[in-house]
Amino acid sequence: MPDSAEFQREDIETWTQPENKTFDEWMESRVARFETRTYDWDALKFQADYDPKYARAQCRYMGTGGAGVEHDENVVPSEHFTFSTMILPAGCEGPSHIHIDVEEVFFMLRGSIRLVINDDSSRYETILKERDLISVPPGVYRELVNIGKEEALMLVMLGSKKPVIPTYPPDHPLSQLKRK
Repeated sequence: MPDSAEFQREDIETWTQPENKTFDEWMESRVARFETRTYDWDALKFQADYDPKYARAQCRYMGTGGAGVEHDENVVPSEHFTFSTMILPAGCEGPSHIHIDVEEVFFMLRGSIRLVINDDSSRYETILKERDLISVPPGVYRELVNIGKEEALMLVMLGSKKPVIPTYPPDHPLSQLKRK
C-alpha cells in the first residue's frame, strides 16, 4: 500500500490544505452544519411560477447541484459530486427531466414518492419510502411525485461538481420556459 508521500492529488484543489488556513480552519471549511443551511425555494421557482405543483426547495451541502444555481458561498467545495436535500410538499412533483451527463441518486429520508424513469422505449415506475435509495443513470428521464399527505424529504446526489443543467422532454410545457 502506498504511503501518503507517494500518493499526491495536486490536481484536486480542494484536497490540499490552503496555505492561509490552519488545519482546524481547513477542516471546519469542510463541515456543513444544518443550522447554517437554508432551504432555497427560489432555485426552481420558475417552475412553481408556471404551476404551483412544481414547488420544491433545495438545501445545498456540497456543490450547487443541478438546479442551475451558479454560486453558493455556504457549501462545502466538491470535486466529484453534489449533495443536497430536497423538500417536496405533499401533492407536488419534480417534473420529467433528464441529466445527460450524471448519475442522480435519491435517498428518502421522510415520506414517500412515486418515481417514473423512462427512455424512448421503456418505462419503469416505483414507490420510494423512508430509507429507500435509487441510482438513476444519465440519459434517461426521471420525474417524481410526493404521494403522501406530508412533505417528503430526500437526499439528492449528482455525480459531478457542476452538472449540466437538466432539460425537459420537448413536449413538456416547462421546455418552453426561460430560467429567471
